[in-house]
Amino acid sequence: MKYTVVFEQEPDGGYVVTVPALPGCVSQGDTHAEALANIREAILAYVEALKIAGDPVPVDAGCETVDVAA
Repeated sequence: MKYTVVFEQEPDGGYVVTVPALPGCVSQGDTHAEALANIREAILAYVEALKIAGDPVPVDAGCETVDVAA
């Protein structure tokens, strides 16, 4: 499965990562690579918990980037 993840760089360093299709699925890391590895683990745990509970696993509707002149 593929999920869109959103990286937010923290003012004091590091990243917080969320998964819009999986409410509450959040992780962080000191580097982009660490945050990516951590959110992968979080997604796997989240999806596994849904399956164990018999709940549907959400699919990602995807995202699109929009360029604007600012």
